[in-house]
Amino acid sequence: MDRGRIVAAVQAGRVLVSDGAWGTFLQKKGLQPGECPELWCVERPGEVLDIARSYVAAGADMIESNSFGGSGCKLAHYGLAARVGEINEAAARISRQAAGSQAWVIASVGPTGKMLLMGDITEAELYAAFKEQCQALEKGGADGLCIETMMAADEAAIAVRAAKENTGCEVICTFTFDRTVNGDYRTMMGTTPTEAAQAALAAGADIIGTNCGNGIERMIEIVREMRAAAPQTPILVHANAGLPKNVNGVDVFPESPADMAAQITAIVAAGANIVGGCCGTTPDHIRALKTAVSA
Repeated sequence: MDRGRIVAAVQAGRVLVSDGAWGTFLQKKGLQPGECPELWCVERPGEVLDIARSYVAAGADMIESNSFGGSGCKLAHYGLAARVGEINEAAARISRQAAGSQAWVIASVGPTGKMLLMGDITEAELYAAFKEQCQALEKGGADGLCIETMMAADEAAIAVRAAKENTGCEVICTFTFDRTVNGDYRTMMGTTPTEAAQAALAAGADIIGTNCGNGIERMIEIVREMRAAAPQTPILVHANAGLPKNVNGVDVFPESPADMAAQITAIVAAGANIVGGCCGTTPDHIRALKTAVSA
Protein backbone atom coordinates (compact mmCIF):
# COMPACT_ATOMS: atom_id res chain seq x y z
CA MET A 1 0.00 0.00 0.00
CA ASP A 2 1.05 3.61 -0.53
CA ARG A 3 1.54 5.01 2.95
CA GLY A 4 1.43 8.60 1.75
CA ARG A 5 2.59 11.32 4.13
CA ILE A 6 1.97 11.36 7.86
CA VAL A 7 0.78 14.98 7.84
CA ALA A 8 -1.73 14.15 5.10
CA ALA A 9 -3.12 11.27 7.16
CA VAL A 10 -3.60 13.58 10.14
CA GLN A 11 -5.19 16.26 7.97
CA ALA A 12 -7.61 13.61 6.72
CA GLY A 13 -8.82 13.21 10.29
CA ARG A 14 -6.94 10.13 11.46
CA VAL A 15 -5.60 9.76 15.00
CA LEU A 16 -2.42 7.73 14.61
CA VAL A 17 -0.69 5.42 17.07
CA SER A 18 3.10 5.39 17.40
CA ASP A 19 5.32 2.83 19.11
CA GLY A 20 6.64 2.51 22.67
CA ALA A 21 9.93 2.38 24.53
CA TRP A 22 13.14 1.15 22.93
CA GLY A 23 15.75 1.80 25.63
CA THR A 24 14.00 -0.05 28.44
CA PHE A 25 13.14 -2.84 25.97
CA LEU A 26 16.81 -3.22 25.03
CA GLN A 27 17.74 -3.36 28.72
CA LYS A 28 15.31 -6.24 29.21
CA LYS A 29 17.04 -7.99 26.32
CA GLY A 30 20.41 -7.69 28.02
CA LEU A 31 21.84 -4.28 27.15
CA GLN A 32 24.45 -3.57 29.83
CA PRO A 33 25.22 -0.22 31.50
CA GLY A 34 27.88 1.57 29.46
CA GLU A 35 27.17 -0.45 26.33
CA CYS A 36 26.30 1.37 23.08
CA PRO A 37 22.64 0.64 22.27
CA GLU A 38 22.96 1.68 18.64
CA LEU A 39 25.77 -0.81 17.99
CA TRP A 40 23.18 -3.58 18.43
CA CYS A 41 21.84 -2.57 15.00
CA VAL A 42 25.04 -3.99 13.53
CA GLU A 43 26.03 -6.66 16.04
CA ARG A 44 22.63 -7.93 17.24
CA PRO A 45 20.18 -6.89 14.51
CA GLY A 46 17.81 -9.76 15.23
CA GLU A 47 17.13 -8.47 18.73
CA VAL A 48 16.46 -4.97 17.43
CA LEU A 49 14.19 -6.32 14.69
CA ASP A 50 12.21 -8.21 17.31
CA ILE A 51 11.46 -4.95 19.14
CA ALA A 52 10.36 -3.21 15.96
CA ARG A 53 8.18 -6.12 14.87
CA SER A 54 6.53 -6.35 18.29
CA TYR A 55 5.24 -2.78 17.95
CA VAL A 56 3.98 -3.31 14.41
CA ALA A 57 2.18 -6.45 15.62
CA ALA A 58 0.64 -4.39 18.44
CA GLY A 59 -0.95 -2.10 15.86
CA ALA A 60 1.44 0.86 15.68
CA ASP A 61 0.96 3.02 12.60
CA MET A 62 4.59 4.15 12.86
CA ILE A 63 7.74 2.91 14.56
CA GLU A 64 10.99 4.55 15.53
CA SER A 65 14.49 3.13 15.16
CA ASN A 66 17.34 2.23 17.50
CA SER A 67 19.27 5.38 16.63
CA PHE A 68 18.52 7.82 19.47
CA GLY A 69 22.22 8.28 20.31
CA GLY A 70 23.40 7.82 16.74
CA SER A 71 25.00 11.20 16.11
CA GLY A 72 28.76 11.40 15.73
CA CYS A 73 28.87 13.40 18.97
CA LYS A 74 27.29 10.55 20.92
CA LEU A 75 28.98 7.66 19.13
CA ALA A 76 32.38 9.28 19.76
CA HIS A 77 32.02 8.25 23.43
CA TYR A 78 32.31 4.63 22.28
CA GLY A 79 35.02 5.25 19.68
CA LEU A 80 32.43 4.81 16.93
CA ALA A 81 32.31 8.29 15.37
CA ALA A 82 33.60 6.91 12.07
CA ARG A 83 30.64 4.50 11.85
CA VAL A 84 27.75 7.00 11.95
CA GLY A 85 26.60 6.18 8.43
CA GLU A 86 26.82 2.42 8.88
CA ILE A 87 25.03 2.33 12.24
CA ASN A 88 22.21 4.72 11.37
CA GLU A 89 21.54 3.19 8.00
CA ALA A 90 21.34 -0.23 9.68
CA ALA A 91 18.98 1.16 12.34
CA ALA A 92 16.55 2.55 9.77
CA ARG A 93 16.80 -0.55 7.59
CA ILE A 94 15.80 -2.80 10.50
CA SER A 95 12.73 -0.70 11.27
CA ARG A 96 11.88 -0.51 7.57
CA GLN A 97 11.98 -4.31 7.40
CA ALA A 98 9.63 -4.57 10.37
CA ALA A 99 7.28 -1.85 9.15
CA GLY A 100 6.98 -3.23 5.64
CA SER A 101 4.46 -1.31 3.58
CA GLN A 102 1.91 -0.93 6.37
CA ALA A 103 3.65 1.43 8.80
CA TRP A 104 5.79 4.55 8.66
CA VAL A 105 9.35 4.62 9.99
CA ILE A 106 10.04 7.76 12.05
CA ALA A 107 13.73 7.31 12.78
CA SER A 108 14.93 8.53 16.16
CA VAL A 109 17.39 11.44 16.46
CA GLY A 110 18.29 12.44 20.02
CA PRO A 111 20.24 15.38 21.43
CA THR A 112 24.01 15.41 21.05
CA GLY A 113 24.82 16.17 24.68
CA LYS A 114 26.73 19.24 23.52
CA MET A 115 25.61 22.74 24.52
CA LEU A 116 26.02 25.78 22.30
CA LEU A 117 25.54 27.99 25.35
CA MET A 118 28.61 26.49 27.01
CA GLY A 119 30.75 26.61 23.88
CA ASP A 120 30.95 22.79 23.69
CA ILE A 121 30.28 22.89 19.97
CA THR A 122 29.70 25.40 17.17
CA GLU A 123 26.47 25.76 15.21
CA ALA A 124 28.24 24.53 12.08
CA GLU A 125 29.54 21.42 13.86
CA LEU A 126 26.11 20.69 15.30
CA TYR A 127 24.46 21.08 11.90
CA ALA A 128 27.02 18.77 10.30
CA ALA A 129 26.46 16.09 12.96
CA PHE A 130 22.70 16.10 12.49
CA LYS A 131 23.03 16.22 8.69
CA GLU A 132 25.25 13.12 8.67
CA GLN A 133 22.88 11.15 10.90
CA CYS A 134 19.70 12.20 9.12
CA GLN A 135 21.02 11.42 5.66
CA ALA A 136 22.03 7.92 6.79
CA LEU A 137 18.61 7.30 8.32
CA GLU A 138 16.89 8.36 5.12
CA LYS A 139 19.19 6.08 3.13
CA GLY A 140 18.15 3.20 5.38
CA GLY A 141 14.49 3.75 4.55
CA ALA A 142 13.08 6.26 7.04
CA ASP A 143 9.89 8.08 6.08
CA GLY A 144 10.23 10.62 8.84
CA LEU A 145 12.85 11.81 11.32
CA CYS A 146 11.81 12.10 14.96
CA ILE A 147 14.08 14.67 16.57
CA GLU A 148 13.20 13.95 20.17
CA THR A 149 13.88 14.59 23.85
CA MET A 150 15.08 18.08 23.01
CA MET A 151 15.69 20.54 25.82
CA ALA A 152 17.43 23.46 24.09
CA ALA A 153 15.48 25.35 21.44
CA ASP A 154 18.64 26.31 19.55
CA GLU A 155 19.84 22.71 19.21
CA ALA A 156 16.37 21.55 18.20
CA ALA A 157 16.13 24.22 15.50
CA ILE A 158 19.50 23.27 14.05
CA ALA A 159 18.50 19.61 13.99
CA VAL A 160 15.24 20.39 12.22
CA ARG A 161 17.00 22.53 9.63
CA ALA A 162 19.64 19.87 8.99
CA ALA A 163 16.89 17.30 8.44
CA LYS A 164 14.69 19.50 6.25
CA GLU A 165 17.51 20.86 4.11
CA ASN A 166 19.27 17.55 3.48
CA THR A 167 16.53 14.89 3.29
CA GLY A 168 13.07 14.42 1.86
CA CYS A 169 11.74 13.05 5.13
CA GLU A 170 8.91 14.53 7.15
CA VAL A 171 10.39 16.06 10.29
CA ILE A 172 9.00 15.68 13.81
CA CYS A 173 10.43 17.66 16.73
CA THR A 174 9.53 16.83 20.33
CA PHE A 175 10.70 18.33 23.60
CA THR A 176 10.90 16.94 27.14
CA PHE A 177 9.31 19.05 29.88
CA ASP A 178 9.29 18.90 33.67
CA ARG A 179 6.62 20.45 35.88
CA THR A 180 8.04 23.31 37.92
CA VAL A 181 7.23 24.26 41.49
CA ASN A 182 4.88 26.88 40.00
CA GLY A 183 2.90 24.20 38.22
CA ASP A 184 3.90 25.12 34.67
CA TYR A 185 6.12 23.11 32.33
CA ARG A 186 9.63 23.86 31.09
CA THR A 187 12.55 21.96 29.62
CA MET A 188 15.79 21.68 31.57
CA MET A 189 16.95 24.77 29.66
CA GLY A 190 13.85 26.75 30.67
CA THR A 191 11.96 26.50 27.39
CA THR A 192 8.15 26.52 27.67
CA PRO A 193 5.85 24.42 25.44
CA THR A 194 4.84 27.59 23.62
CA GLU A 195 8.45 28.58 22.97
CA ALA A 196 9.33 25.04 21.92
CA ALA A 197 6.47 24.91 19.43
CA GLN A 198 7.42 28.29 17.97
CA ALA A 199 11.11 27.37 17.61
CA ALA A 200 10.38 24.04 15.93
CA LEU A 201 7.90 25.57 13.50
CA ALA A 202 10.20 28.46 12.64
CA ALA A 203 12.90 25.93 11.75
CA GLY A 204 10.50 24.05 9.47
CA ALA A 205 9.19 21.09 11.51
CA ASP A 206 6.18 19.31 9.99
CA ILE A 207 5.03 17.82 13.30
CA ILE A 208 5.74 18.99 16.84
CA GLY A 209 5.18 17.45 20.24
CA THR A 210 6.48 16.16 23.53
CA ASN A 211 8.05 12.95 24.75
CA CYS A 212 9.41 11.42 27.96
CA GLY A 213 9.53 13.11 31.35
CA ASN A 214 5.84 12.68 32.13
CA GLY A 215 3.03 10.18 32.18
CA ILE A 216 0.15 10.66 29.77
CA GLU A 217 -2.03 12.59 32.23
CA ARG A 218 0.52 15.39 32.63
CA MET A 219 1.06 15.45 28.87
CA ILE A 220 -2.49 16.75 28.46
CA GLU A 221 -1.57 20.19 29.83
CA ILE A 222 1.55 20.36 27.65
CA VAL A 223 -0.37 19.41 24.52
CA ARG A 224 -3.05 21.99 25.28
CA GLU A 225 -0.42 24.74 25.46
CA MET A 226 1.32 23.59 22.28
CA ARG A 227 -2.01 23.42 20.45
CA ALA A 228 -2.75 27.03 21.41
CA ALA A 229 0.63 28.05 19.95
CA ALA A 230 0.21 25.94 16.80
CA PRO A 231 -3.47 25.58 15.88
CA GLN A 232 -2.95 23.66 12.63
CA THR A 233 0.22 21.62 13.19
CA PRO A 234 0.03 17.87 13.94
CA ILE A 235 1.10 17.11 17.53
CA LEU A 236 2.75 13.86 18.62
CA VAL A 237 2.95 12.58 22.20
CA HIS A 238 5.25 9.80 23.45
CA ALA A 239 4.37 9.52 27.16
CA ASN A 240 6.13 7.47 29.80
CA ALA A 241 4.21 4.75 31.62
CA GLY A 242 3.93 7.16 34.51
CA LEU A 243 6.74 8.60 36.59
CA PRO A 244 9.29 5.93 37.64
CA LYS A 245 9.41 4.63 41.19
CA ASN A 246 12.53 3.01 42.59
CA VAL A 247 11.69 -0.42 43.94
CA ASN A 248 14.61 -2.36 45.42
CA GLY A 249 17.06 -0.38 43.31
CA VAL A 250 15.11 -0.84 40.09
CA ASP A 251 13.10 1.86 38.29
CA VAL A 252 9.52 0.68 37.86
CA PHE A 253 7.02 2.53 35.66
CA PRO A 254 3.61 2.23 37.34
CA GLU A 255 1.04 2.92 34.62
CA SER A 256 -0.61 -0.13 33.12
CA PRO A 257 -1.80 -0.32 29.50
CA ALA A 258 -5.35 0.29 30.74
CA ASP A 259 -4.20 3.37 32.72
CA MET A 260 -2.71 4.95 29.61
CA ALA A 261 -5.59 4.00 27.35
CA ALA A 262 -8.05 5.63 29.75
CA GLN A 263 -6.46 9.03 28.97
CA ILE A 264 -6.77 8.81 25.18
CA THR A 265 -10.03 10.73 24.89
CA ALA A 266 -8.66 13.58 27.02
CA ILE A 267 -5.32 13.88 25.25
CA VAL A 268 -6.89 13.83 21.79
CA ALA A 269 -9.37 16.48 22.94
CA ALA A 270 -6.40 18.58 24.10
CA GLY A 271 -4.99 18.47 20.57
CA ALA A 272 -2.86 15.35 20.13
CA ASN A 273 -2.98 13.70 16.70
CA ILE A 274 -0.39 10.96 17.24
CA VAL A 275 -0.07 9.03 20.51
CA GLY A 276 2.54 6.53 21.58
CA GLY A 277 4.85 5.65 24.43
CA CYS A 278 8.28 6.37 25.82
CA CYS A 279 10.08 4.93 28.86
CA GLY A 280 8.45 1.93 30.46
CA THR A 281 5.85 1.37 27.76
CA THR A 282 5.56 -1.99 26.03
CA PRO A 283 3.74 -3.53 23.07
CA ASP A 284 0.85 -4.17 25.47
CA HIS A 285 0.60 -0.42 26.13
CA ILE A 286 0.59 0.30 22.40
CA ARG A 287 -2.05 -2.38 21.79
CA ALA A 288 -4.26 -0.75 24.43
CA LEU A 289 -3.76 2.70 22.91
CA LYS A 290 -4.65 1.33 19.47
CA THR A 291 -7.84 -0.22 20.82
CA ALA A 292 -8.79 3.04 22.53
CA VAL A 293 -8.11 5.10 19.40
CA SER A 294 -10.07 2.67 17.23
CA ALA A 295 -13.00 2.95 19.63
